[in-house]
Amino acid sequence: QVQLVESGGGLVQPGGSLTLSCAASGSIRSINAMAWYRQAPGKQRELVAVISRSGSTNYADSVKGRFTISRDNAVNTVYVQMNSLKPEDTAVYYCNANILQYGSINYRDYWGQGTQVTVSS
Repeated sequence: QVQLVESGGGLVQPGGSLTLSCAASGSIRSINAMAWYRQAPGKQRELVAVISRSGSTNYADSVKGRFTISRDNAVNTVYVQMNSLKPEDTAVYYCNANILQYGSINYRDYWGQGTQVTVSS
């Protein structure tokens, strides 16, 4: 079994900052890419940022220069530091990780339960 548990969401004023964390646990042999997605009400889930095992990163154009994704491979955790938050960043944020379990031969994607981020005055 593998679990992804997110934390750090909440209510923040426009221009404020939040850091989300996502810890993977369970029978994990290896983790490839880790990513953050978000889904706003009435919209499709979209990729926010992704980080490879070696640390290469990519960002959605809407968050470039404001969000920073990072990971700590020693504790199987991915983070996203979100600065200069805007009301349009309001969404449920989901963690995603491509994981190889012990006893498996293929990597597969796992998702966290989601954490709400609300940007409002």
